[in-house]
Amino acid sequence: MRNAPTILHLDMDAFYASVEQASKPSLRGKAVIVGGLGPRGVVATASYEARVFGVHSAMPMAQARRLAPNAAYLVPRFGIYRDTSEQVMALLRELSPLVEPLSLDEAFVDLEAGETAWDEASARLVGTKLRADIRAATGLAGSVGLAASKMLAKIGSEQAKPDGLVVIEPGTERAMLGPMSVRTLPGVGPATGDHLRRAGIHTVEEIAEAGEDELVRLLGKAHGHALYAMALAHDERPVVAERETKSVSVEDTYDVDIHDRVRVGFEVQRLADRCVRRLRGAGLSGRTIVLKVRRYDFSTLTRSETLRGPTDDPAVVREAAARLLDSVDTTGGVRLLGVGVSGLADYTQEDLFAQAAGVRMEEAAEDGEEEAAVARRAEGAAERRWHAGHDVRHAEFGHGWVQGSGLGRVTVRFETPRSEPGRVRTFRVDDPGLEAAEPLPLVEGRPGKGGGSGGPGAGGGAGAADGGLGAGSRL
Repeated sequence: MRNAPTILHLDMDAFYASVEQASKPSLRGKAVIVGGLGPRGVVATASYEARVFGVHSAMPMAQARRLAPNAAYLVPRFGIYRDTSEQVMALLRELSPLVEPLSLDEAFVDLEAGETAWDEASARLVGTKLRADIRAATGLAGSVGLAASKMLAKIGSEQAKPDGLVVIEPGTERAMLGPMSVRTLPGVGPATGDHLRRAGIHTVEEIAEAGEDELVRLLGKAHGHALYAMALAHDERPVVAERETKSVSVEDTYDVDIHDRVRVGFEVQRLADRCVRRLRGAGLSGRTIVLKVRRYDFSTLTRSETLRGPTDDPAVVREAAARLLDSVDTTGGVRLLGVGVSGLADYTQEDLFAQAAGVRMEEAAEDGEEEAAVARRAEGAAERRWHAGHDVRHAEFGHGWVQGSGLGRVTVRFETPRSEPGRVRTFRVDDPGLEAAEPLPLVEGRPGKGGGSGGPGAGGGAGAADGGLGAGSRL
């Protein structure tokens, strides 16, 4: 372990919910819950205001609604989360070539490798400046932990929440860890925690006092040795800049089981196209196409087909996925579908077009248009779906977001990230003046796909109350 706190761990505070609050002035300071809104949905992120009611990530959405019935319930907008994450990761890479992203909102940075910190004082200055730079670039708060190891830096960022900075100085680790719960240590989940509790071990210091032999007896050789080392604050894991991607996949869980075989086929095609877009976005191709089907009785089947070489061609992936679906019995209904690609490479093989069974489908001019067309065919209806929290634009009232929809109506609040809380208006779901829109930048002057201002009515006063929140469609 190092003799200076030069490993930094950044954790963006309640990331998805914070992005939504930054986007929507009317939700700032209020309970916001992001996740799947259907009966089988789960909470992806809850704002700190929602956590007061006991809501937390991975909680069933139905339970969250019972705990916080008046919160704003929103469908995730992964596009803006990814864009915001890219801005944050770019700031981290300015500090060091060794940045290890763990998710969209979390990463380790080796400041010593970037020669940006070498002792406690310089590390603290870097952490303070980073938090200010993130707020300037995104308008969001991030918590920072600085320590001599990855484990301690992550513990420090947890202690720093919300919106803080904690530096753990070398030599103080054992004293700090000692009184903490065993659940503080990485890898100690509910099951291991209960096992230790039954043995009379509740704190990190008690793990150290129990000794390595006793931990091996209780937990097995590998887990026992690792846990004892962590209790002594030993962690030699390096910050790894690049993680090898083994597969790329997408999946959807459906609120209501799909029984129509044609609809199942369309959903598989849609997922295949999404998977290819993600594959191409990572600059990869793959040889093995994988189909995942979870049936009405929770039985899960996977089928795979390996091609002669790697591909990122949507027609090839679609047709392989369709062939795999032919071998699966979906009688009784389907609750989850997924399409993935493994056996990854960073090149493609031109003669793979010959592998497609049948005539190759003509690729759409834009992937988004193709997905929308598939979705409309799958739905078999012209009625548009409006997801709670997603961006819209009205020809008369400008930019806004969906508060809820149902019974042929959609409720929209017209506001932008830099406006006052906006007014609420209700329209028919097929109103010709209303259309889906790209998110606006969170901070003025930052590039954004949505572009432009909120338009007429975007900053129109704090009029109506928050009606219809969370009444939207599923994730």
